[in-house]
Amino acid sequence: MLAIYKRELRAYFTSSTGFIFMGFFLLLSGFFFALTNIFGASSNYNSVLGSITFIFLIVVPILTMRLMPDDKRLRTDQLLYTSPLSISGIVLGKYLAAVTVFLLTLLVTCLYPIIMSFFGDIAVWEIVGGYIGFLLLGSSFISIGLFISSLTENQVIAAVITFSALLFVWLLDWVTQGLPTDRVSGIVFAVILALAAGAFVYYNTRNIYVGVATTLVGVAIIVAAYFLADRFFFDGFIVRVFEWFSLLKRYDDFQMGILSLSSIVYYITFSSAFIFLTVRAIEKKRWS
Repeated sequence: MLAIYKRELRAYFTSSTGFIFMGFFLLLSGFFFALTNIFGASSNYNSVLGSITFIFLIVVPILTMRLMPDDKRLRTDQLLYTSPLSISGIVLGKYLAAVTVFLLTLLVTCLYPIIMSFFGDIAVWEIVGGYIGFLLLGSSFISIGLFISSLTENQVIAAVITFSALLFVWLLDWVTQGLPTDRVSGIVFAVILALAAGAFVYYNTRNIYVGVATTLVGVAIIVAAYFLADRFFFDGFIVRVFEWFSLLKRYDDFQMGILSLSSIVYYITFSSAFIFLTVRAIEKKRWS
């Protein structure tokens, strides 16, 4: 893993990708810092971090579009995947390299609150909490881009699909406002989730019986929840599910300087899930 990590990190700075990412990120963050904290005479630095979350829609596709397709372009993919390195080690090395570039860029932006400290008191620990949340949020977005890059051999397609996926995630809070909240819709959505779980298991195992069994277990849980638990459980079920997947909503606590353990665990779990999906996607390509 360490060899892959070093190779990918070096690749970011021997090509223009790393510099484009850092330059664009610092340009926009500096603009919002100047507009909010300097010209606006505000001491609330975390509001800048909250305002630039949209930047992930642009910079993450730049950072992740080459992670997997680049090996295909350089014709090193077969050599890499037949090496003694494990697929999980390869994927984790690439992911950590991308996160490291993001972290280095964030460290540069630490100059902004340092500049503010020359002109008055700043909420140091609140800013630290904001940075921790921002790093976890960005790492989660990077994991999505990593997974999408493993599904295609074209960097441009990877970037476009990643942008579309991140845009949906970023707009998720607005999407939930227009979702139905009645009980019937909640039950239908729960059944769809059970079918999706069965399809996912079948896709990974290629065993129709296991896939059907997974779906039936899911339907049984839905029936049990309806008759044995509170029937009102399915009221607003769709909204609750979408809110649970909201990455930006969990960042609100960090923006206020609150270190929420549940949100930290969620972000780490979210990133781990997409890393796992990336490993599975590569393994299927490797043996197909």
